[in-house]
Amino acid sequence: MTDFRLTPLAHSLPATVPFVGPETQERARGLAFDARLGANENVFGPSPRATEAMAQTPQWMYGDPESHDLRAALALHHGCTSANIMVGEGIDGLLGYLVRLFVGQGDAVVTSAGAYPTFNYHVAGFGGVLHTVPYMDDHESPAQLFAKAAEVDAKLVYLANPDNPMGSHHTGADIAAAMADLPAGTLLVLDEAYVECAPEGTALPLPADDPRVMRMRTFSKVYGLAGARVGYAIGHPDLISAFHKVRNHFGMNRAAQAGALAALADQDYLAQVQQEIDAARNRIAQIARDNGLVPLPSATNFVTLDCGRDAGFAKAVLDGLIARGIFVRMPFVAPQNRCIRISCGTEDMLNRLAAHLPQALSDATAAAEKS
Repeated sequence: MTDFRLTPLAHSLPATVPFVGPETQERARGLAFDARLGANENVFGPSPRATEAMAQTPQWMYGDPESHDLRAALALHHGCTSANIMVGEGIDGLLGYLVRLFVGQGDAVVTSAGAYPTFNYHVAGFGGVLHTVPYMDDHESPAQLFAKAAEVDAKLVYLANPDNPMGSHHTGADIAAAMADLPAGTLLVLDEAYVECAPEGTALPLPADDPRVMRMRTFSKVYGLAGARVGYAIGHPDLISAFHKVRNHFGMNRAAQAGALAALADQDYLAQVQQEIDAARNRIAQIARDNGLVPLPSATNFVTLDCGRDAGFAKAVLDGLIARGIFVRMPFVAPQNRCIRISCGTEDMLNRLAAHLPQALSDATAAAEKS
């Protein structure tokens, strides 16, 4: 065996990824999916202005390492200054930088059991110790998260609002009120990836420079630029400045910067996509009810369906859909793993879901009765 001189920490980690991509599954199947409803992508696509801007961007130049124009536009959009904004390679990339800044070997971090696993992946990668609290009624619990953070002296506490994988949400005002119990010295990492899909009042109503919180946003969801990998953080200028210590300064490509800038400027198109997402959520919920499943309320671009039994049954339903060319996912941790998660799709994709879900449920039911 080749003996590469990895660090002891790297030697101890499994060679896994938080999510197995649909392309990996397609290669394993030897067949493409007919309906891609598992990655929470915006299948309605980006603004045509964004597509045009990206097509017209000269590719021989590196991207602006300061993302100056995009940060200025985001600052104007959010009513803050460019010093409050950091642009990076999606929320995933920004989470990696943030964990690198805060978490060393043995440092405590708090999250919800079954919440977004990429955050956990970064914490493990820097030797942090992850502490979890359970969901409460399919919601992440700010009160429990902050209490656990105080108990273990956590450096970071992660909360997604709206939540993935359950689609639930809290009002921003409720989270702001709960932050009264956030321990001094603990930073709240508030992932607002889906906030543009959510009801008015979901965003945190606190100033951008509140030092207790770092907000994460993305162009991957409502703005339809998942392939471009553009995320941004909103926080106190001193914390934003710290990113320069560790970030990949040329990690943002020029076309992605141009596309995000154009997408942000096209708020009319954003409103149109929000309407399409709402219609798709309603259609998924109706398909679920037609098949005896319970759609959970969603403030995201997906709907989580309660399959009404255990994780084995939900996995059988998921496998039945995948076998029929419908790519979906499910939560990892009990009791959320009684569910499957369906991303908003086009009319054709949802027609395929409606056509194949009954047989997938029938097969899962028959298998459960035999066992």
